[in-house]
Amino acid sequence: MAVYTEVSKTDLENLLKDFDLGRLVDFKGIDGGIENTNYFVTLNNSEGQNREYVLTLFEELNQDEMPYFVELTTWLAERGCPVPFPFKDNNGIALKSLHGRPALLQPRLPGHHIETLTERHCSQIGAALAQFHQAGRDFYLQRQAHRGVFWWRRESQHIAGKLSDEDAELLRTEVDLFDQLREQPWNLPQGTIHGDLFYDNALFDGDKLSAILDIYNACTGYLLYDLAIVANDWCVNADGSIDPLREQALLTAYAKVRPFEENEYHAWPQLVRTAAMRFWLSRLIPALDPDSTQKIKNPEEFRRILIQRIATPAALP
Repeated sequence: MAVYTEVSKTDLENLLKDFDLGRLVDFKGIDGGIENTNYFVTLNNSEGQNREYVLTLFEELNQDEMPYFVELTTWLAERGCPVPFPFKDNNGIALKSLHGRPALLQPRLPGHHIETLTERHCSQIGAALAQFHQAGRDFYLQRQAHRGVFWWRRESQHIAGKLSDEDAELLRTEVDLFDQLREQPWNLPQGTIHGDLFYDNALFDGDKLSAILDIYNACTGYLLYDLAIVANDWCVNADGSIDPLREQALLTAYAKVRPFEENEYHAWPQLVRTAAMRFWLSRLIPALDPDSTQKIKNPEEFRRILIQRIATPAALP
């Protein structure tokens, strides 16, 4: 949630003419995040009340890719998932364009980011992710992952020459191991996954989960892989080791909503490694590119998690 594209007051007022939400009072760019431009927008409605919204401009996704996300967030919200959904204008259109970029206007959901994660937080996100997966399994559109298996096969080869021999071999090994897992006749459950549910993509109102944000890496994939992404972020200590109590809380709460299938027990130890490898790779690429304009996050964090997952194989409860 960074600001790559500057939006003026006139830009916003012209955009808001199509909506019946009120008069523009204020707007402010949101710092942080990596991929998109976001603004908080305050409008004064016909009853004289100020309401908060979020305007998102998509820096990587194009106009043709956006209907999937418009439909998905609407679908999930209608089924009780705490996700922001786009407002439709007076003509029933949600997807807009601003400075040549796709744009959506959404409600600003209540809550704040949590800095110190506890078992209670992990339990809530586990249950919410399972609800997300249950709601999304019947979603009528599919999407290939933006940074999925074909991407990490290609990019791991491209980047190998910039790495130490040890790291290049580690990356190659993890890509090969996931390919071997996919060859197993395990028929792992698939459906719509979030794909990027780090703890800074969730809000808590007090101590209660109030929102799951940034749905724009959503795609069709293994449900368990999505859970592995969460476990590698929400349940990790600073040294890359796993907090067993937080992970147990996450997995137990998830399984109460969507019980694990037998083959998922076999796949879990590899999927947590694959999830760590994927984010290690996606952080390595901009970190090693002197011309990158992307916000740099430390790739070493996920290398440490990967090493820990190899040293101490994971298990579902």
